[in-house]
Amino acid sequence: MRKMMRDKALVRRLSSCETMGSATTICSDKTGTLTLNKMTVVEAYLSGTKLNPCDNTGMMSSSVASLLVEGIAQNTAGAVFSPENGGAAEVAGAPTEKAILSWGLKIGMNFNDVRSKSSVLRVLPFNSVKKCGGVAVQVSDTYVHIHWKGAAELVLASCKSWFSIDGSVHPMSSDKYNELKRSIDDMAMSSLRCIAFAYCTCELTMVPREDLDKWQLPDDNLTLLGMVGIKDPCRPGVRDAVQLCSAAGVKVRMVTGDNVETAKAIAFECGILNAKDVASETTIIEGKVFREMSETAREEVADKITVMGRSSPNDKLLLVQALKRKGHVVAVTGDGTNDAPALHEADIGLSMGISGTEVAKESSDIIILDDDFTSVVKVIFSNIKA
Repeated sequence: MRKMMRDKALVRRLSSCETMGSATTICSDKTGTLTLNKMTVVEAYLSGTKLNPCDNTGMMSSSVASLLVEGIAQNTAGAVFSPENGGAAEVAGAPTEKAILSWGLKIGMNFNDVRSKSSVLRVLPFNSVKKCGGVAVQVSDTYVHIHWKGAAELVLASCKSWFSIDGSVHPMSSDKYNELKRSIDDMAMSSLRCIAFAYCTCELTMVPREDLDKWQLPDDNLTLLGMVGIKDPCRPGVRDAVQLCSAAGVKVRMVTGDNVETAKAIAFECGILNAKDVASETTIIEGKVFREMSETAREEVADKITVMGRSSPNDKLLLVQALKRKGHVVAVTGDGTNDAPALHEADIGLSMGISGTEVAKESSDIIILDDDFTSVVKVIFSNIKA
């Protein structure tokens, strides 16, 4: 027990130690476990044009820039604190939110000033099913702006128009859509998390004042404002840890909500995937595809799956159940409240000590105190030797 504490693992259920030594597969999160969870915007596309460097918005129309920073400042779960003495602003929030807000500051956003110019009417927080979040803000006595932010390819699919550099709006032709989709794919293949920003307007008279909490924000006729690619580097030592697992016959599988191409690129960096794996179609799968299979079909492909992208917490649960039916001893990492069912279902549930919610920790058998995948591997090998 003391050795496991030194290896950054807090055991909640003693019986899990014996089970851990028999693990045949690990279903791991990507963000914060395989990666550092230190995110930075490194690429940006605004008005259909790639910015170089990514904070160079000098060529962009002031009207588009104004809408973009309004969306960044209002549609966020983070915050920016500006010291009274004029020092550097401090950004707070989840890593993705911090990365976007920090980029917003670089392109000239005054967080408090922007937020003071409009009032929030309705917020739809980001959720793991839609992969996006929205906010409605009143900007005048007659108009409301509705801003959306989320998974780039999903937001793009809802856009019927886009802004050019001069601020004019153009219909989203199939050629333009394909051009933007290629930009998303290029960023994803560079292991970047791709986020898009879009908005639409509606008249204030269309807002149901008495039932604001039931108002479903319009999301099917949007205008694209821009896209960013966010880098989250792999943790040092992860590649060696994955190779150690493979040599011991423990298969590592990545389950992430990120774009399939982003997940694939990170999996290559971490050593979870190799060129031979990509030859198999079922090695890399989208959560929605797996979810819509019959129970028998899921059981048949589960063994072959190495990377699952655009997955929801329920997809992780379905994968765990399918692997257990195939006779695997399954270890699962998770940090969110929605991960609790998969952590509970797994033979060994491993929650994250830093980023994990209390619900996730309560549902787990072991808490990884430093959120590091290499600590997960140490726990396995400590119990194999024991």
